[in-house]
Amino acid sequence: MTTTHAPQGTTTRGHTVQINSIEMYYQEYGVGKPLVLLHGFGGCAQNWHPFTARLSERHRLIVVDLRGHGHSTNPENKFTHREAASDVFLLLEKLGLVTSRLWVSSSGGMTLLHMATSQPKRIDSMVLISATFHFPDQARAIFRRASFGNMPQQVQEMYRECAKRGDVQIRQLITQFNAFHKSYRRYEFHCTKLITITARTLVVHGDRDRFFPVEIPVSIYRSIPDAALWIIPGGDHVPIYDSTVPFTSTALRFLDGPDSK
Repeated sequence: MTTTHAPQGTTTRGHTVQINSIEMYYQEYGVGKPLVLLHGFGGCAQNWHPFTARLSERHRLIVVDLRGHGHSTNPENKFTHREAASDVFLLLEKLGLVTSRLWVSSSGGMTLLHMATSQPKRIDSMVLISATFHFPDQARAIFRRASFGNMPQQVQEMYRECAKRGDVQIRQLITQFNAFHKSYRRYEFHCTKLITITARTLVVHGDRDRFFPVEIPVSIYRSIPDAALWIIPGGDHVPIYDSTVPFTSTALRFLDGPDSK
């Protein structure tokens, strides 16, 4: 059984702040140690709603719409994970957070890898879900031919729910998604960069991920010094919504483990 990736939003907890040229939207829940949640490409803060009630029992959640996604704007109409990383750092500075814990999925993972390699001391711990350090041929083929019409119904529903500016925003996001196939080299990390990451890291990946084969999370796990690896049998891309997968409890045990900062 799979839970929707973007249940209809009913929250009134949203805030918008000016970050350089964009208006960046985020939601807050709970109190306690801060935990930042970043969604994947085409998604929004609502992707995390199936988990916020449980996570907010002991954490101050900061749930972000990345540039051009959800309520956040993107006047330049382009997306790079490096720029998204800068946006998140600036948001955290506005919130007075010197160091942070982050849970991220897919594009949020690439954004976090930029953060964790550029300013490693600012990331205490992280959970990387379906992330990659380079775009393999199979992913670039998906990027190249992607259109709204050939996306799975569940992904179409997520785009429609998350794109707060409607069809125009959906078209912009898909154009940016298509562009990943021809500019993929800017998203690559050499393993020597991953070695510089100091955060405690849990790598979560499905062994049937259609974008990034299982060799990629294994390489990430082997490259980051303080990492753990969880490969989910039969899991596709971002396999945390399957109710048979104990994602929240497992990730919380890692986050709050005896060696957590």
